[in-house]
This record gives sequence, structure tokens and C-alpha cells, in this order.
Amino acid sequence: MKDWLDEINWNSDGLVPAIAQDHKTGRILMMAWMNREALSLTAAEQRAIYWSRSRGKLWRKGEESGHIQVLHELRLDCDADVIVLAVEQVGDIACHTGRQSCFYRVYQQGQWNTVDPVLKDPNAIYHTAHSHE
Repeated sequence: MKDWLDEINWNSDGLVPAIAQDHKTGRILMMAWMNREALSLTAAEQRAIYWSRSRGKLWRKGEESGHIQVLHELRLDCDADVIVLAVEQVGDIACHTGRQSCFYRVYQQGQWNTVDPVLKDPNAIYHTAHSHE
């Protein structure tokens, strides 16, 4: 039997983009990268685990903030090069800025406007300063 991970068209860095989507509303929460180990562990542990390119290591979403993503479903697109995770976002905050979604800016009249509120001050979420979890 073929290994399900072999069916994925990994990019030249051995990664695949992974989109996290709220399993109830369908809202796109964030996009991150997964390597083979991250995807395998995500399926095994039933929670979102990504590959942090900046830190060069596995990133268990919510390991610092407590805002884990409980996996409900994994989907693979037609070209086998993008993953969608239907998740329950614990705490309703996916973004390191303290917002529900990382996609909180809307292009309007030639500029990017912030349209979603900060639900929790990032300084109250994280104990150290950083750009991402």
C-alpha cells in the first residue's frame, strides 16, 4: 500500500503550504508550512503541527500561547501541493497579533486597512517578544 505522505507534491525544500480554516465557519485563520514529520504528527496527534522556517524546527501551534488547533479534517488539493486543515481554534485566536485570523487586513481604495479587532493583547499571550509563535 502506498504511503499517504508520498502522494504529496512537496516543494524543493520538502515543504507543503497548509491553510488552517475554522471547521464551523470556514474562515481562513492562517497559513503555515509543513514538512513530512509535521504532517505525520498532525494526523497522529489530531492537532496542528507546523514547520517553522524561521526557527528551523517543528512548531506545535499553541505550545506557547495555549491557542492550539484541534484537527477535525485534513484535505489535499487536486494538484496534491496544498493542505487544508479544518480546525477548532482554541481561544478563538490564531494570529500572534491577538486576532482571530492572520488575514485581518482588507485592500480598500489603494491601501490595506485593518478591519478585525485585537481580541487579546499579544503581550498578555506571550512571555517573550517575537514575530510569530
